[in-house]
This record gives sequence, structure tokens and C-alpha cells, in this order.
Amino acid sequence: MSRPFDLPEAGLFAMRVWDPGQDGPVLARIDGMDVVDITSRELPTMQALLAAGDPAAALSAAPGRRLCTLEDLAANAVETPDPGRPWPLAPCDLQAVKACGVTFAASMLERVIEEQAKGDPARAEAIRTRVAGIVGDSLRGLVPGSDKAGEVKAALIEAGVWSQYLEVGIGPDAEVFTKAQPMSSVGTGAAIGLHPSSTWNNPEPEVVLAVAPDGRIVGATLGNDVNLRDVEGRSALLLGKAKDNNAASALGPAIRLFDDSYTLDDVRQAELTLRVEGTDGYVLDGASRMDQISRDPADLAGQALGRHHQYPDGMMLFLGTLFAPTEDRDAPGGGFTHKLGDTVRISCPELGALTNTVRLSTEAPEWTFGTAALMRNLARRNLL
Repeated sequence: MSRPFDLPEAGLFAMRVWDPGQDGPVLARIDGMDVVDITSRELPTMQALLAAGDPAAALSAAPGRRLCTLEDLAANAVETPDPGRPWPLAPCDLQAVKACGVTFAASMLERVIEEQAKGDPARAEAIRTRVAGIVGDSLRGLVPGSDKAGEVKAALIEAGVWSQYLEVGIGPDAEVFTKAQPMSSVGTGAAIGLHPSSTWNNPEPEVVLAVAPDGRIVGATLGNDVNLRDVEGRSALLLGKAKDNNAASALGPAIRLFDDSYTLDDVRQAELTLRVEGTDGYVLDGASRMDQISRDPADLAGQALGRHHQYPDGMMLFLGTLFAPTEDRDAPGGGFTHKLGDTVRISCPELGALTNTVRLSTEAPEWTFGTAALMRNLARRNLL
């Protein structure tokens, strides 16, 4: 049985919620059908909770006050929420928001195709046929960085189809990039933003790890790593422009903390479903299965955070996606791209559902509540 946001009955879930009474965000626990504000001097932020020695125990033991019902919160999870009622935020706050790319063979091929097409979707189908014919079967089950991967690399270079995307897909080093700035991600119900220069783009349904400052993986949530295929396809050096835009990072609805009922092994077996519904009646269904990932989630977290790079406020890490839409939405050979007003729903039985509406980044609400604003708000509430 599911609760609002399709959250399962079992599990420990932590959220961030905008509380109009505090004119700012609160840290919340889901208790049955209630949303309980647990914000305190000990736990003023999600960062503090995830950095605790045992986040699950800290969440369970924290005293709190009932803020609203889960149904009321879900009813106000909309693009323009009622400012007098609580609404959900992205569940992270001070953490760095990082992402791994090219972690699934199918999406790896699509990145190669984007590069070969130079961002032009009209050229993609012919290139897809050629590249898949050369590369396809050789990548199935290949362990990145292995001797066999080295042999395949040599063969692909000889065939003239080696790519920087294949380098991070089957080479020893994963692609890890900055997806968004701390405090800039949006939550469920909010608009997600496309840069207005993009005409070829798609959603990317992903599991997102919650990683403590010391590198412990302490929970997981859902994310949409909004992808501008034409921008990144023109040049990998445009990755920042393609990925880090206003409202282009969506996470939620809540972080499920690891405990006896949910562990990293469950993440490794997670199955995500995606539905895109257009205002024109168009529907696209997709899926992403974590058991098809080329690199283990723990390896990806270790490549991002370790002795070589510290994140003292912790990290949220997008793990990549198997989903890469290729079906034509309009003209033959045009492939898939978003239209404004699309509703994107990413769901997983263990993590709930993240739903957002597609807008231009220039039309989504501006990001104005950053780290300085959070610190001022917490200080005013005597929480620092």
C-alpha cells in the first residue's frame, strides 16, 4: 500500500518542506500520514541529519511537531503552491549535487551518437544504425577498466569509432560532474527547466545517493538529470551549459535512509519507471534498471568522494540512467524531444514518485533562496 507521493508504508523517509510559518525550510520526518517538523539546533538541516553517526536512528529519535498531513502536502506540490500552506522542496540542502554520466551501455551509445551528430537529431538515426552495428554487442557485460575493455578500446579505435564517451563508459575512470549548486535543486511538483537554446532534450530518470561527508552512503532518492542532447552533443566542453541551469535538477520526494528494511543492495536492484505526458495527448513510457549499470554505485561514490576530494557537507550523487528515448515524437527521423508543458513522472516502488512539469529555465521561478538566505533564516529561528 502506498501513501501520497507513492511512498511505501515501510521505510524511514526524511524531507525538506517550506513552512510559511517560518518563512523558510524545515527538516521533516514522515510518520504514517503526517509530516513532522524535526528541525532543532542538533538537526537544523538535512546536511546535519545525513552527517550523523546513524542517520536512521537520529531521524527516528528526533522529537518534533506535526506540520501537516501528507495528503495536504501532496495537494500543494504544484508549480505555483499556495504560499500560505507547506509545500515540498528538494530533500537536499548544503550538499554538493554531483552526477555520473555514461554508466549504462544503452545510454553510452546515445552519447556517442550525439557527439557524431553534432547535436543534430535529424542525423541521429543513420549514425545510430552504423555505431550500434560496430559497437553494440562488444559492450554487453563489459567491466569498465578491465583487460577485456582495453582490447575492445583498441578494436574500436581501429574501426574509427572511439569516443570520449566510450572512454568514460568502459575505461577505468568514471565521468563525475557537477550537476547543480547546493540549494538550487527543485522538488516534486515544481517546474523543471530547459535552457531556451535547446531544441533536442529529454528527461533522465535516476537513483540519487545521499552520501555523508565521510563517504558513507546513507540513503537514496529519485532524480531527474534534465539532459540537453543538442548542447552537449555539439561539444563535451558545453557540459556545464547543458546540465547546470535554473530548475534543471529535480530530486525527491524524500530521502529514504538506509536501515534494516532498505540498503545499498536494494538500490542495486531498483527498477525505475518513467512516464512523459504532453499537453497534446502524447505519452512516452520508459524504464531504467539498476542491475544493468556498468559500474557499482559504491565505486561511483568512491570515485567522486575520497582522499582525493572531500565534501564536508556531503554529496548527492546521480547514478546515471539506462533510459535514452529514440522514438520519433513528431517528424520521422526527428527522435524524441520535450515540449513545454510535458509532465514527467519518475517512480520506484521503494522510493516513491517524483513529478515535474517542463518549462524553460527562463520561465521557471528564479532561484533566490541560497546558502546565505538559509543561514540567515536559521539564525533568526535560533537554530544556529
